Amino acid sequence: MAGLWVSVGSRVAAGQRGQRSPQQLMRSAALWTLQNVSHHSRQHLMVTRSLCSAAYDSNEKTFDKILVANRGEIACRVIKTCKKMGIKTVAIHSDVDTSSVHVKMADEAVCVGPAPTNKSYLNMEAILEAIRKTRAQAVHPGYGFLSENKEFAKCLAAENVVFIGPDTHAIQAMGDKIESKLLAKKAKVNTIPGFDGVVKDADEAVRIAREIGYPVMIKASAGGGGKGMRIAWDDEETRDGFRFSSQEAASSFGDDRLLIEKFIDNPRHIEIQVLGDKHGNALWLNERECSIQRRNQKVVEEAPSIFLDSETRRAMGEQAVALAKAVKYSSAGTVEFLVDSKKNFYFLEMNTRLQVEHPVTECITGLDLVQEMIRVAKGYPLRHKQADIPINGWAVECRVYAEDPYKSFGLPSIGRLSQYQEPIHLPGVRVDSGIQPGSDISIYYDPMISKLITYGSNRTEALKRMEDALDNYVIRGVIHNIALLREVIINSRFIKGDINTKFLSDVYPDGFKGHKLTESERNQLLAIASSLFVASQLRAQHFQEHENSRVPIVKPQVANWELSVKLNDEVHSVVASNNGKMFSVEVDGSKLNVTSTWNLASPLLSVSVDGTQRTIQCLSREAGGNMSIQFLGTVYKVHILTKLAAELSRFMLEKVAEDTSSTLRSPMPGVVVAVSVSPGDMVSEGQEICVIEAMKMQNSMTAGKTGKVKSVHCKAGDTVGEGDLLMELQ
Repeated sequence: MAGLWVSVGSRVAAGQRGQRSPQQLMRSAALWTLQNVSHHSRQHLMVTRSLCSAAYDSNEKTFDKILVANRGEIACRVIKTCKKMGIKTVAIHSDVDTSSVHVKMADEAVCVGPAPTNKSYLNMEAILEAIRKTRAQAVHPGYGFLSENKEFAKCLAAENVVFIGPDTHAIQAMGDKIESKLLAKKAKVNTIPGFDGVVKDADEAVRIAREIGYPVMIKASAGGGGKGMRIAWDDEETRDGFRFSSQEAASSFGDDRLLIEKFIDNPRHIEIQVLGDKHGNALWLNERECSIQRRNQKVVEEAPSIFLDSETRRAMGEQAVALAKAVKYSSAGTVEFLVDSKKNFYFLEMNTRLQVEHPVTECITGLDLVQEMIRVAKGYPLRHKQADIPINGWAVECRVYAEDPYKSFGLPSIGRLSQYQEPIHLPGVRVDSGIQPGSDISIYYDPMISKLITYGSNRTEALKRMEDALDNYVIRGVIHNIALLREVIINSRFIKGDINTKFLSDVYPDGFKGHKLTESERNQLLAIASSLFVASQLRAQHFQEHENSRVPIVKPQVANWELSVKLNDEVHSVVASNNGKMFSVEVDGSKLNVTSTWNLASPLLSVSVDGTQRTIQCLSREAGGNMSIQFLGTVYKVHILTKLAAELSRFMLEKVAEDTSSTLRSPMPGVVVAVSVSPGDMVSEGQEICVIEAMKMQNSMTAGKTGKVKSVHCKAGDTVGEGDLLMELQ
């Protein structure tokens, strides 16, 4: 029977008790939804068929209660499967997460400390106390935080609580990149040349890097998720990389040990999902292509990979299983490989946890990986053989972040979601999220908003559905990276499968600038914007004529609206005329017909331009003619005036731009880790001024020009916001 899930982001009543069938759970969840949630939530919290349809045997008993030691979307994801299996759940949360979605979804919730992760989600003693208090029988750690912490697993074993993951030996062996590399060699897994020991200091790092040969990769031994990782091309970058990587590793994992290995230039990042049980069985569940990255963190993933042939896939899968069996691996895990242009592959690391991108594997195999983890943790053998594992269709995942893609492909953004609407009404769309309208994206945690997954019978269909889903995704209140995601999936190189881990820097060498409009697309945007302007003017006239009956106003009928439209510093002459729902628009001599419902209150507007269907979002309209429109993923600022108003505006004085060359402002919110200069110091262009940590990543802020420091406006430990002044030069 296909598994029914409560749609991602949904809420389930707290306080429900007893073992219930999946059907009873769905009925009670739906009833609670109707009785207790807002109008927005009632639209959002629909019960839908998941793209992962895993069978569930209600007679197979596992646990009565599971504590989820995580937050956000992954906590919601785990709780959903627990609900399906009739398992009660306990959420933990920091004090700032009290009203979070995962807290509302769980049957019980316990606060484990203040916002900083080391005082809450990494606070083992507080979490253990929550386990004792709620009498949870097992703990699912999700990913990140304590998911690969062997000490936490040992503490749970001492409390007679089951850790839903591999045993401590596997965590230690595979979680330590140095030990895992030695074990991989022993298991006859292809490995990258490098230094197999712990690097003691920056001087030793330089010596080792020279011996291996540049470029080298410096990375945290206990790391993951791109944190504590730097590429060095010379001695100076090695010293800086050692410093930043060790600091990030200590902050993220409580372990500052580093290793160095040869950096394989222009590789693909392809990983194999493995699943093992406590009876010696292990499977590989095909691959995931994860080459689209920024700062060594994945942005777009897909399954399967367009690059692999069946022979290479089998070889990678068999080596991944050999490594899993070598450490008696018993849970879901991922073996990551770097693959060169000739399909040679090299072991990178093994993640002993559920991966962020696991949904694409679920889509093409039909397995529920969280369910399999719970079964294995209870001691059940795997239900499938290797020959049973299919590749059905194609799945693509985009990580939607609260980030500014125009700054280094994504510097963190914070804020409150004033409006939020997931595109789950579209076919083949799954959204894994842990937020709702009103949720805060803070400096304390990862800026991920959601994982947007689309599934199709083939890659072309999956990508087209992703394009539509991104256009229909409404996110207001924070800056997001949808523009970048959409550009990636429509890029000709990406469509052909010509990708590697340097894809973003290769395609956008000068940084991401948004979608570059063709002449046809530009005319479509101008026609849509002009139609919106006229539609809003007509609505205002209608209000004046029919609503204000005390002062009758007679407006002359305007047959043609002559407009001046400014886009990207270019001014265009536009003439628009209205006939019901259709506008005839002439843009610089080109005629277009624009049709829509023109519901100006809707966050999404479906528009037809000469038969071409577009979904746009009008983010803002101002009385002065300024309009922000999200079109083809990118937000464009358009200034529209009537011909008369445009002629008069030429007499307005222009605002003089501020000279910012002598100041340094924070490009993102974060915490100042170190300040390297004082007033009176001479600095050179490119010299480090301070280091800011944002979302566990450390960023070096440098001087824009040579000069003497006039004043420093921050100190170590300060919290700064985007745009805050850090330093001034004389």
